[in-house]
Amino acid sequence: MNYEQMFNNTTTLCGEVVKEPKYSHQMFGEGFYESEIKVPRLSDQADIIPFTVSERLLGDGMIEVGQTVTLSGQLRSYNKICDGKSKLILTLFVRDVLENDPERNPNSIDIVGFICKQPVYRTTPFKREICDVLLAVNRAYNKSDYLPCIAWGRNARFIKDVPVGSKVAINGRIQSRNYQKTLENGEQETRVAYEVSVNRIELE
Repeated sequence: MNYEQMFNNTTTLCGEVVKEPKYSHQMFGEGFYESEIKVPRLSDQADIIPFTVSERLLGDGMIEVGQTVTLSGQLRSYNKICDGKSKLILTLFVRDVLENDPERNPNSIDIVGFICKQPVYRTTPFKREICDVLLAVNRAYNKSDYLPCIAWGRNARFIKDVPVGSKVAINGRIQSRNYQKTLENGEQETRVAYEVSVNRIELE
């Protein structure tokens, strides 16, 4: 991994572990587990964010249900086949467990990547401006993570006309939100979407 790939995708989350770590897969002889962390917002709400962690970090007993932890790593994506269709899955790949610091922003992400789809700009019924952006962030072994981002207000107006292929730097937070999916039989199912809520965006 080169210097740029180490620092073009950095995330720190602090919150409560709310799900028992469950074995996921093995890579190069090392086991990895999946769990979830509950990160409080400034409001009374919270974001429930999935993370993937090595058995080596789990072995230290630092990540257990009910514990407040600070996780540092990269937001990554992969495709998973669900009901015969490919679904984009996001997870925090944990590289380190940090000391808890109440002065630290509990939900912070900095990414540098390339716009890989035309941004989608719209306004809500209450005239709030929103723009959806899909960012391709490079990492080692010629792989990329495809991270959905959502910009608001002046950030939405700024990014809506930026051409596909442009390199941008984004600072924000990871958020989770529930939405209703209408199935083929007409029934509605509650699902969870994860995205980067943009605080600041700049052209590189």
